[in-house]
Amino acid sequence: MKRVQGTVAILMGSVLALTACQQEAPAPITPAPPASATAPVQPRSVDGLATTGRGPEMPAKGAWLGAWVKPDWQTPDGRVNALTTFGEQTGGRVALAHMFHEWEEDFPGPTEHAMQAAGMLQMISWSGTDTRSITAGVYDQLIRQRAEGIKDFGVPVLLRWRWEMDRPNLRQSVRSPEDYVAAWKHIRAIFTEVGATNAAWVWCPHVLGFVESDRNAAAYYPGDDQVDWLCTDVYPGKDYVGFAEQMDTFMAFARNRPRPVLIGEFGVTHDGQPGQRGEWLREARAYVKRHPQIKAVVYFAAKQTKGPEYDSTFDDDPEGLAAYRELTSDPYFSAPVPTTTPGGPPS
Repeated sequence: MKRVQGTVAILMGSVLALTACQQEAPAPITPAPPASATAPVQPRSVDGLATTGRGPEMPAKGAWLGAWVKPDWQTPDGRVNALTTFGEQTGGRVALAHMFHEWEEDFPGPTEHAMQAAGMLQMISWSGTDTRSITAGVYDQLIRQRAEGIKDFGVPVLLRWRWEMDRPNLRQSVRSPEDYVAAWKHIRAIFTEVGATNAAWVWCPHVLGFVESDRNAAAYYPGDDQVDWLCTDVYPGKDYVGFAEQMDTFMAFARNRPRPVLIGEFGVTHDGQPGQRGEWLREARAYVKRHPQIKAVVYFAAKQTKGPEYDSTFDDDPEGLAAYRELTSDPYFSAPVPTTTPGGPPS
């Protein structure tokens, strides 16, 4: 009898331990039930903002907090661990994971599946190629493969195609604003035909495209019917230009369009004067809270010692880390990520 009781006690202990582990682990994003590829996609609205009904449902209050973190190991586990470690360092869980892919690189892949298993919503930044070749149909098979991959992935994602298209060094491949818009529409049409409506389309020029007159980022806008999320990338630069000063130029454009805003990349990349990194981050936090149209912010954490040198990590920056921890501890930046897309992506 004692032997039986001991066995039962061991089994009960194992069950309790397993239950505790399951409670501590983040819940993975659950694939939505299948729907018809031809079913209409219904727009979704929150406080005057709307999307075309594609991708994740935006937060009703506050903003998602995300990050891209340069990993020590270029493996799926290495990338997930980098985000997890960054969250532990900064005192806040990374809810939105950011991943970059070259134009011909296959995705979603093992990294996206690992991030999904960790319960993270995802933004995929997909590079581009010659826009006129895209529009001419040269890459239709490749685009269709990516669309089918996203559809089969089965969870809502943010898709940021050819971000910072307004950069002068991309003009050889992006060509004119008209070429860019035509390529955007061509790619999205294939995604629609395939039924990959679990991807929200994120249009993301650099904020300098609204500051510097020769870049004219607004000319690259494909239209409200083509864009689900407005986005921009903003950094202080070596001169530490204010977050608000730069963002005001973009928000003047964004406020006339009923779309949620995402800060696709932001971060303090240079040392600056004592306390300057922390001040810039505090300004960013306050600015986002004053503009409820901004529904997500994604930090860019990396150190580069070759070529243009920069360091946006907090490894040797206690003042900046303290300021960023103020942001992560603010309930405003704890908006929960959706577990599925209402109505479900198509099968």
